[in-house]
Amino acid sequence: MSGGHKAGRVAAPGDARTAPSNPALRHVLTHLVTPLLMCLGMGLAYLGAFVTPEPHHLPVAVVGAGPEAKVFAQTVKDKAGDALDVRTLPDRATAVHQLKDRDITGAYVLDAKTPELVVASAGSDMSATAVEKVFTPVATAQGVPLKVTDVVPPVSGDPTGSGIFFLLIAVSIGSYASVAVLGAAGAGLAARTRVALVAGVSFAVSLIGAAFAGPLFHLVDHGLWGVWAMSWLYSAGILFLGVGLHTFLKRWTTLAVMVLFVMLNFTSSGGLFRPELQNGFFAGLHAFWNGAGLLEGIRELVYFGGHDLARDVWVLAGWLVLGLAVMAIATAVERRRTPAPAAPAIAPSPAEPVDEQEEEEIEEAVGV
Repeated sequence: MSGGHKAGRVAAPGDARTAPSNPALRHVLTHLVTPLLMCLGMGLAYLGAFVTPEPHHLPVAVVGAGPEAKVFAQTVKDKAGDALDVRTLPDRATAVHQLKDRDITGAYVLDAKTPELVVASAGSDMSATAVEKVFTPVATAQGVPLKVTDVVPPVSGDPTGSGIFFLLIAVSIGSYASVAVLGAAGAGLAARTRVALVAGVSFAVSLIGAAFAGPLFHLVDHGLWGVWAMSWLYSAGILFLGVGLHTFLKRWTTLAVMVLFVMLNFTSSGGLFRPELQNGFFAGLHAFWNGAGLLEGIRELVYFGGHDLARDVWVLAGWLVLGLAVMAIATAVERRRTPAPAAPAIAPSPAEPVDEQEEEEIEEAVGV
């Protein structure tokens, strides 16, 4: 009968795959949130930190005696505004001493015939270039050439001084990428086992970093043991903090460590631009973030006689203590969450693998 032909059509099995309530589609869309947030965060961090470097209270000196030096320094200050902090020094030796103590970024030595700009580019090649751009027009206006003297140049294996920054990136990637493995795949291990693994992995990462810095690329010509020790402190701090956070954040740990140790870390480290060339936010982070502690610590050790090295080591130690504290709290929480022993559960079917979430977390660990 015709009524039979009006009966509802039976849905094909494939139609469920395109339905809005498709669990597989929801699963994919949920996991796309992490890379999209990474894209947003990386853009905001890197462009915000690097796209418009400008001097902010860049410390420089004018070297000379008498009223002439004071008038010249005030003229430079009036033209530069807040871009420069200008002071006067009595002689060149004092200026060199302050450069090696990293109190100033450059010193302009007054001379009617051969003015000289003294810099220490190992502290920051970009800062030295910024100072040169300030004083070259001054000498040009006087009709004389400007002599530039670099009293603390980087080693021959790292002529621009940027190799230490890329070393920081390598050690960071080895550390925060390992968080995904130790946090997710190692979630079922005893806390003491994970602590031992963190110590071992951070030791391995620091050895790799020391090999890069020394025999492989010759980024440093002395102080390699100190570079290794600081790299171990740095790596262990990241790993303990990341593995501890995994107890609370689960698969969002990857995004969290990317924010902490990439987006905010590399941008505030001083590797490309020191805080005097950055805005207040990233300049402020430079004072206590762990990447700045490692990078400036290596600079202090290798180039500046360890002048302010203790402060940088304390920064690294502080992050390690923070990581150990978070790990201890996570261990206590896990013990309270552990249920009483029960009868063995029925083995899961092949369609529901027990390690699916852990595998997804591990795969979400990405580099820079």
